[in-house]
Order: sequence, then C-alpha cells, then structure tokens
Amino acid sequence: MSSASSIATESGVPGPIPKTMRAGVFRDKGIVRVEEVPVPEVGDGEVLIKVAACGVCGTDIKKIFHRYVEPPQILGHELAGTVVAVGVGVTQWKPGDRVMSFHHTPCGKCFYCDRRLFSQCKQYKTTGLTAGFTPNGGGFAEYVKAMPWVAERGIVVLPDSVTFEEATFIEPINTILKAVQKARVAAGETVLVIGCGPIGLQLLMVAKLAGSLLYTSDPMAVRRAKSLTLGAIESFDPSGGKLVQEIKARTEGRGADAVLVAVAHPAVVVEALAAARPGGRVLLFAANDPVTKIEFPAAAVGIDEKEILGSYSAAVDIQQAAAELVLHKKLPVIDIVTHRFPLDRIQEALELAARPTEESLKVLITHK
Repeated sequence: MSSASSIATESGVPGPIPKTMRAGVFRDKGIVRVEEVPVPEVGDGEVLIKVAACGVCGTDIKKIFHRYVEPPQILGHELAGTVVAVGVGVTQWKPGDRVMSFHHTPCGKCFYCDRRLFSQCKQYKTTGLTAGFTPNGGGFAEYVKAMPWVAERGIVVLPDSVTFEEATFIEPINTILKAVQKARVAAGETVLVIGCGPIGLQLLMVAKLAGSLLYTSDPMAVRRAKSLTLGAIESFDPSGGKLVQEIKARTEGRGADAVLVAVAHPAVVVEALAAARPGGRVLLFAANDPVTKIEFPAAAVGIDEKEILGSYSAAVDIQQAAAELVLHKKLPVIDIVTHRFPLDRIQEALELAARPTEESLKVLITHK
C-alpha cells in the first residue's frame, strides 16, 4: 500500500490487509452486484477503515432504484468500523481505533461555510469517502478509505460501550438534528411528523428531546404504533383524509407550530401546509431528488405567512453534539433496526428498504 505507515487487523493486532475485497457494486438501475474489487490504497493523510456495519439510507435507494447517479459506484455512507491503516502524516488516528466516518466535510472558510450552509460548500460536495470507482460513500464494501479532509475533521472515535450498529446512526442523527434546529422546534410547541419510516422516527426522537408535543401520521398501523412507543402523543392514518382536521382539533383550531415531512410525495406538502398554523413552519426532509415538482397554494405562504424550509445532509458545527446523542445513548436508535443482512445479500436488503413491509424499518448491512 503506497505511503501506508501502519497496518493492523480489526482487533488492532498487526497483520496483512488483503489486496481485494467484496463490495456491493451498483451496476444498473435497481441492480447491485457483489463483486471482488481492489482494496483502496492509502496515500498521505488518508485512513483505511474496515467496515463493520452500514445503514441503508433513503438516498442510497433513490440513487440505485431511480438511477440518479451513473454506475459503477459503491454506495453506503452510514458506516462504522475499525481503522486498519493510516497514511504518512496521520497522527490523529491509529490502527485499532473504533470509529465512524462522515463522507462529506466542508472547508470551513468559504462563503457558504461562513454562513453555516456547509452542505453548499464546494469541498463538502466533493465526497471524501470511497471504496473505489467514483467516490460515493463506500460503506457497502469491506473497506473504505477516508481522504485527507475527512480524515482530519470527519471521523469520530467510538467508546467501547457503543456498538458499531449504534454508531451507524451518528451521521443520520446529525442530519436530523440539523433539520429539527432549522425548523426551530421548541419546548411546548405542537409538532406533526408526517411519515413514520426510519427518518420520521428519528425526527420524532430528536424533536422529543427539544420538549415538543408530538403527533405523527403514517398509513402503516405498525409504524404508527412504533411512533407511540417513541414518544408521540397520538398517531393518525392519513388515508382517511382527516389528518388536518385531527391536528386542528388538538390545537384550538390553529394547526401545528411545525410540520416535519419525512415522505417524498409532492401531495404531502400541500397537506403539511394545511396542517401548519398561520406563521408555522413546514420542514421538507425527504424532498431531495432532482425530478420531483411540488405545487402548493400560494396563499399559504403569501397570506398565511407559513414557511417552507429545506434541510439537506449534515452540519459540521453540530458534529460533536449530534454524535453525543448516540454515544451517550440519549436516543433509542437501535429500537428502529428491524433487519440485518450480510453483504452477500445486499440486493435483498436494498429491495426491502425500497419497498418496506409492515414489519420493516431500518435496514443494516453487517459484516462478521
């Protein structure tokens, strides 16, 4: 390995790293194949991580099943594992360290970073974690490489008390905390979370920490029930067409102070605006693809002064605070994991995440 100064096995004991590894390679629309590919070579300032677990994110599903990126690529960015090699100049990390890694890290000094718009930073948009091909996360492989800017500021050390599975939530919880803060959720406010999938339930967990009064909606009864165990006061079936009426009945006719939308359907935005009170906020978390068009009544914004907000990806200035929510077990994140698949069954895992059942929530890819 060029420029690699340290090599270790997963346990931290020195040992060889293989030349090749297994990886789930995105090859065509909806198709990921397990293939043998080269283990990334570690250069100066870089870190090689042996992946222990990686969450399947909705963004991965959109990229793969809608072909929003061009193959071949190795996706997966909610990952945790063990440092097995470091390049020349790396002093912060050593083989044997248990870590998770972000795949984006901003420069910290550009126009957008100065305004806390980290996800709009040019460096942030340059993915810094790869398992080969075009860098795009790489967690669906046995090894990933963190490039210098990520190795320097985007890796979080894990205490022994935190499992790798729990640590896969550090990146998504950062994005969730950013969204809840952007929606200005405050103690005592009434908040409606639309959608009780993995993202909606994480929005619920973090909004609950803020002290808000939480209501949820989802067409799946099992998911509605799960939201109640995680802190929702009530959960409604939106298919009956009475969600707005139900929320207004519980807020003296006003509507929710904030509505957090974790569903990527344009029609839901209209319902979310109707469920928000005048002057309320609607946060769109799942509306992040380049194809969907959204229409809504102009008067909801122009007369009722309702705000439509967007939130995308993570924020580096809350990296430690968000990580501590997981590391200190302040959120029951592991409670929403329903399925674990080995890498060899990644296609099955992705199809379940793309077409969830009554029993499925968060899906993880795990390595022995």
